[in-house]
Amino acid sequence: MIRTLVLLLVLAAGGGWLIAGAGDEPRRESVTASGVPLAEVHPPGDGKRPGVVVAHGFSGSAKLMEPFGDTLAARGYVVVLLDFTGHGANREPMADQVAGTDESVRMLQDDLGVALAHLRSLPDVDASRVALVGHSMGAGAVTRYAAAHPDVTATVAISLPDAFVASAERPARLLTIAGALEFPDFREVATRVAAERDDRAVRIVPWVEHISVLYAPETHRETVAWLDQAFGGPRNDQAIPFPGRRLFGAGLLVLAFLIGLYPLALLIGLRPQASPAKTIPPVRIAVVAAVAAGVGAVVARLLPTAHFPLAVAGYVAAYAAVTGVLLLLYARRFSPYERRSSPRRALLAVPYAIVAIALPLHGGVTHAVPVGVRWWLLPVVWAAFALLAYASERVAGGRPLPLLIITAAFVVVLAGAAVSGLTHGFVLLALFPLIGLMLWQALWSAFLNRFGTAPWMIAVIGAVVVAWPLVTALPLVG
Repeated sequence: MIRTLVLLLVLAAGGGWLIAGAGDEPRRESVTASGVPLAEVHPPGDGKRPGVVVAHGFSGSAKLMEPFGDTLAARGYVVVLLDFTGHGANREPMADQVAGTDESVRMLQDDLGVALAHLRSLPDVDASRVALVGHSMGAGAVTRYAAAHPDVTATVAISLPDAFVASAERPARLLTIAGALEFPDFREVATRVAAERDDRAVRIVPWVEHISVLYAPETHRETVAWLDQAFGGPRNDQAIPFPGRRLFGAGLLVLAFLIGLYPLALLIGLRPQASPAKTIPPVRIAVVAAVAAGVGAVVARLLPTAHFPLAVAGYVAAYAAVTGVLLLLYARRFSPYERRSSPRRALLAVPYAIVAIALPLHGGVTHAVPVGVRWWLLPVVWAAFALLAYASERVAGGRPLPLLIITAAFVVVLAGAAVSGLTHGFVLLALFPLIGLMLWQALWSAFLNRFGTAPWMIAVIGAVVVAWPLVTALPLVG
């Protein structure tokens, strides 16, 4: 036990150190301007410098783009990162589910205007020398803004989703970046837009997709090189910090919380028990899960959850709930149920699970603290995934392999729903994070089953691992 606690402390300390940073860090300040949350990053030193506004993508936040704040500040730029309408700490809802209407476009442009005005007002910024960097939805927003405002010196668009935001005339000095493992459309858009002017360029970063492109050192090197060229040379020759520093720190914290499950279980009175008896064959479970998920995907489209004030989450929560109901009906009829009881204090694992997902996410990845109406949306989404988790436990009999089969069926059918138009195609871009969250939930299930925890408790504890990131990351909508 002592060795376990020592390892836990070492991992937690290492994760905290990577997230907090070491050595000479730039000065950081958080402000709100005209309702838009902004994060300032100031390099050390005196005098006026070029400034850069960094914009995140759909379901992102200023915290997600913090590695670009580190990179640009290290090279002498003053940086402002913003939370777009409906995202992060911004309580104002977007006008639609996927930021595609004229009103949502106007909101994004207004937010960028606020961020740029604030950047130009800073005493260490040369107001005549500013640039924009954006990812995905943010790439489209900064490209559109630069096209309408020629006073923007340079623009970097990472994973630009549409070509129509740029023309052969504007914007000038535009660099487009895409990951080699992204969907082909992203690479085609990046190449086509860059080819329209001689003062544009394209970079395809190998071995990365839509999210990991943000952490690729090549992405950061190309961004800095492009801005240095636009502003007449590098501000300094300082090495670029490793972009994945905070991400690795978050990973160490997750590992620490995973190891901490064992002493926590002993502390709250749980004891290891024999593995549950085998029940339904895995092949039959795969068929049942696929059918339940397929019906759930169709029925969720017909329910009035499109009015849920959280983008995409209405469909996903309804899909999880309907699939859960169907699996539970099957389990009640065909699955032998091994009744288990657990001490009520086992529910103390719920706050532990919340901290285990929220702390690493908020510290090292993206904004993960609910604001405004997200607080009441959280129990709704939590309940939907708890129902799915409980039904999955009943069908799988607490065995890891059947649980993974049900999870795989859920994810595959959700991807099919996005491809077929039952839900928005953004779901395809979010599949890798969702798979990671559901695997993390499966680890909790395997551990709690090993300690003989009641299925309903496993469901309540494990569902928060999926629900919390969804509710805090997906945009608020009006």
